[in-house]
Amino acid sequence: MVIFAGNFTKFRRFMALQCGIVGLPNVGKSTLFNCLSNAKAQAANFPFCTIDPNVGVITVPDQRLTKLAEIDNPKRVIPTTIEIVDIAGLVKGASKGEGLGNKFLANIRNTDAIIHVLRCFDNENITHVDGSVNPVRDKEIIDTELIMKDLETIDNRIGKTQKQAASGDKIAKRQYEILCRYKEAMEQGKAARSVEIDNKEDAKWVSELCLLTNKPVLYVCNVDEASITSGNKYVEAVREAIREENAELLIVAAATEADIAELESYEERQIFLEELGIEESGVSRLIKAAYALLGLETFFTTGADESRAWTYTKGFKAPQAAGVIHTDFERGFIRAEVIKYDDYVALGSEKACREAGKIGIEGKEYTVQDGDIMHFLFNV
Repeated sequence: MVIFAGNFTKFRRFMALQCGIVGLPNVGKSTLFNCLSNAKAQAANFPFCTIDPNVGVITVPDQRLTKLAEIDNPKRVIPTTIEIVDIAGLVKGASKGEGLGNKFLANIRNTDAIIHVLRCFDNENITHVDGSVNPVRDKEIIDTELIMKDLETIDNRIGKTQKQAASGDKIAKRQYEILCRYKEAMEQGKAARSVEIDNKEDAKWVSELCLLTNKPVLYVCNVDEASITSGNKYVEAVREAIREENAELLIVAAATEADIAELESYEERQIFLEELGIEESGVSRLIKAAYALLGLETFFTTGADESRAWTYTKGFKAPQAAGVIHTDFERGFIRAEVIKYDDYVALGSEKACREAGKIGIEGKEYTVQDGDIMHFLFNV
């Protein structure tokens, strides 16, 4: 049986990837997480549900899906989502198991990327756990615990690999050299992600070590309202501190985001943002940044019944993207019909795109592009 499938809603097999939010006490981490947990903080139709008290499944804002829904006026509009985990329990000595250290480290190990919230505002009414505002120091406290745990992993692996290398094993010798590079970096207080590995096979092997500081990280500088657009001295200090770290930085005012979340209507929230001189809320920008941090992109299916966004990992071939909808689509993949988003919006319908020759017929080696509108032909 040969089937064309553009909208298939019964199954979805894509395994959710998670971003973990970390930070010291009183840096605004919980405020930010609570804003993420509030549907009003993003837009009128962005839902949030709780898996457990610390995990939120949050809709990824995407104006492209809104536009497709305007064109096709479907019965259903289904956005894509991302999981955010509020990770608590860090204390100095976490790497040695003190406090909730073991749980904290295990929770980070289970996430795919880290959102590290740093306090970049002065407020004498909000005490800092270390008595003064210093986001670079705060960053180093958490980094140190993670690096120490990674160093433990590296040292254990070096002990095993060194013996194999000494016996003449060429692969072990190469791995030993790589481990020594990581050990040297970590002993200088540098994260694993600061070590550049160009060889794909080496990078794959390193990923299997599951180093905590090798996870992609987004530093969120929590500022006061006056610093939303241009930042402040604390933000600049963080920017300089992460210059060699291959990490992203985002400026957010968590207290202001909490105010936005209290407003009832989407229009009120937009007026509030305009008065602040920003086009998009910090929460919305944070969700998009987290989505990108995980290496995720979106393709669409759209028609009279449904307009839907589907999450896939950047670099997926067409059959893998088909498998996001259903495993049968990947197993029996024949070809994909692909319409570029801009063409669909410009011409206004699938029929018009077909008549204009704007539908591409793609095979198994096609690399899916962010924003592609896709239909799959498969045989099972």
